[in-house]
Amino acid sequence: MPIFAKVSEKEITRAIAEMFHETFMEYADSDVIIIGAGPAGLMAGRDLARRGFKTLIVEQNNYLGGGFWIGGFMMNPITIRAPANKILDELGVKYKEVSDGLYATPGPNACSKLIASACDAGVKFLNLTKFDDLVLRRNRVAGVVVNWMPVSALPRNITCVDPVALEAKVVIDASGHDAVAVKRLMDRGLVKFSGMNPMWVEQSEDLVVEHTSEVYPGLIAAGMSVAETFGLPRMGPTFGAMLLSGRRAAEIAAMKLKEEVEVSVEP
Repeated sequence: MPIFAKVSEKEITRAIAEMFHETFMEYADSDVIIIGAGPAGLMAGRDLARRGFKTLIVEQNNYLGGGFWIGGFMMNPITIRAPANKILDELGVKYKEVSDGLYATPGPNACSKLIASACDAGVKFLNLTKFDDLVLRRNRVAGVVVNWMPVSALPRNITCVDPVALEAKVVIDASGHDAVAVKRLMDRGLVKFSGMNPMWVEQSEDLVVEHTSEVYPGLIAAGMSVAETFGLPRMGPTFGAMLLSGRRAAEIAAMKLKEEVEVSVEP
């Protein structure tokens, strides 16, 4: 006797295409678009979606989580410094204290719990989607220009695949060391960019959270994009600042979105 329902190949294809099409159509106009699905981007997306904002994360890889999966030196335990362990408590991640204020947990557990929490909150994702440029209107970021990631691997002389644009009220650059959106503005002379300084954990994490901010109207930097933008020390394989920076970016974005709503309803 068959175990599974009788379904044809075309039905499976249609189900995948229809769901992807629905996401693309609905989120071509988002409240917030986040570039990068590492810990900072996932945290920002989770918090924003939990507040009811339509949130889309674009990620160039075919997986989510960035370096949150693998810790440091290809060893997958990750470390978190207090008080960021409270976020692990929120996510239901078990951890152990290895020294005063320093906690460790398996990266795959923490990462999968954060991804699941973001999905449960309503965040939508476009994987294998490469940031190409920003949409700029009236001296303000108003969206992102994206293309399929595999297109970038094709020889330029044999293909020309135009990108598409996705609009958003706020964009968050959580693309890590690449800082792709901030660098695009730097190329146009619209923002200053310093590049990251050498590792100094005790300074770096506080500074990353402190400097998480709107770096240009409509564009917020989060996570390691902050370190690259402001010339801060790198922190290495500890992830508390990534989580708290993502949370801070969500707070800033929510405030900006609230201000926009208030302005739009003024008589």
